[in-house]
Amino acid sequence: MNNNPIGVFDSGVGGLSVLLEIKKLLPNESSIFVADQAYVPYGAKTKEELIDRVGRILGFFKEKNVKAVVFACNTATVYTIDEMRKKFEFPIIGTVPVVKTIANLSKSGKTAVFSTPATAKSPYLQELIDKFASNVSVECVGGSNLEELVENGEIDSYETIEILKKHLLPLVKNRVDAIALGCTHYPFLREEIEKIVGPEVMIVDSGGAVARRLKQILTAENLLSNQNGSNLYYTTGNVEKFERVSGKLLGEKIEAEHISL
Repeated sequence: MNNNPIGVFDSGVGGLSVLLEIKKLLPNESSIFVADQAYVPYGAKTKEELIDRVGRILGFFKEKNVKAVVFACNTATVYTIDEMRKKFEFPIIGTVPVVKTIANLSKSGKTAVFSTPATAKSPYLQELIDKFASNVSVECVGGSNLEELVENGEIDSYETIEILKKHLLPLVKNRVDAIALGCTHYPFLREEIEKIVGPEVMIVDSGGAVARRLKQILTAENLLSNQNGSNLYYTTGNVEKFERVSGKLLGEKIEAEHISL
């Protein structure tokens, strides 16, 4: 048993969608969530910039004696996880688009990964597709500006819906029947996405798979907690904005602290 917290981070509030799944599956675990909002969006950064940012966050987690870290960010995972696993000793769990799932679900043989532009063009994603979805066609679609809109709590604004329509309607026209959400901000847009693509298209995200993988690792390493879990929230950005938007997304009152990293 180990009652130390789990570190969870994202460029912003999107990673809360992964934290929600972790809390559902592992209610006894405590967590420290970091939103690196002073540097959002990650999708516009170079690999070197991302390695610097993620290294600073993991250094903070190390100071807090976390027992494991979850990258609740697809972009950070695909560009930095290999480097970070060399630098830090605690278990690190990444978040990547569930391409294997959509390949198995699809009946038409036409699927898509809907992510940030950076993830959409990453070699890491292409490797996942080659490895797990070679039997279907996978369209990689990068949703511009959606990350920022979710950061502002605009999950059903006119602008958000118009951007979703622009990216998703061509997929429907192309008879895609399974879409993986490849950005942790996007599960908060699921309701609007489902309205646009209709009930015939299956929408899946990575949160549940990440939570199950975390449980697997904690169990294997004998690191599961036997206490009631608590959650701490930090942001490198504006505390009031984080509390307001995350409270809206999670449906509960959130109190956060500012950190400089």
